[in-house]
Amino acid sequence: MTSTASFAFPPGFRGEEIMTNGTSLYVRHGGKGPAVVLLHGFADTGDMWAPLAAQLASSYTIVVPDLRGIGLSAHPQSGYEKKNQAQDIAQLLGRLGVNTAALVTHDIGNMVGYPLAALFPELVTRWVAMDAPLPGIGPWDEIVRSPLLWHFNFRGPDAERLVAGRERIYLDRFWNELSATPAAIGEATRTHYAQLYARPGAMHAAFNQFAAFAQDAVDNQALLAAKGKLAMPVLAIGAEKSFGAAMADDLRFVVSNVTQAVIANSGHWLMEEQPVATMAAIQAFLDKK
Repeated sequence: MTSTASFAFPPGFRGEEIMTNGTSLYVRHGGKGPAVVLLHGFADTGDMWAPLAAQLASSYTIVVPDLRGIGLSAHPQSGYEKKNQAQDIAQLLGRLGVNTAALVTHDIGNMVGYPLAALFPELVTRWVAMDAPLPGIGPWDEIVRSPLLWHFNFRGPDAERLVAGRERIYLDRFWNELSATPAAIGEATRTHYAQLYARPGAMHAAFNQFAAFAQDAVDNQALLAAKGKLAMPVLAIGAEKSFGAAMADDLRFVVSNVTQAVIANSGHWLMEEQPVATMAAIQAFLDKK
């Protein structure tokens, strides 16, 4: 791993591997106060949350896992359905003695966050969901036809052979095309994540996150039918140059109490492009009584 200040978690944070739901997740945790769980997405790892962890750690206990198959977590062959990954996180929190937590998620983290909140409403007290849709919910069938999202179906042995040894080229496409200002994702950040995604089995696992979307759509529709809309407060943060206000519109299909925020002058990579405004919106929502 590249050692970079922007990925340094606050003093006193602990990083460890914890067995959960048949796999092993790498998790960073520290701070004091009510628990907040931070879930990353694709082309990132839990390292993306280091600045937010530093801001919140004096008032909250922060739990930051790498999702199944990503970063320093294990790379199992299966289990990438987001309903199953919600079990990963719920069992991880149980191992850490966390009974209730606020949830902050981005990208694929949103897709794990929804079944986590739906299956364990007594666990999730409030939820911040950032700039990505939920499979099978709302205008999902229209969203997946966007040319920008061709990567949802780019997978399989030949795709893995094409990307092997060229992980940086593949990841640069996401940072460049899905950002408002590509230069905001600096060289140190790109090098750091490219090294992590070049680990053995990492891209195979990452492609499996996308391969699971069809089942995720079925699971989400079943969860909504069985559980109804989520009752906890939810903040939907959209990036002005990405999902924008549509982020809140999407979540209203599954949540009763949605607050909308749009971060100006940002593309999809909110924590990299507009960290100050993004973190201010998150903290204000978490602090609201």
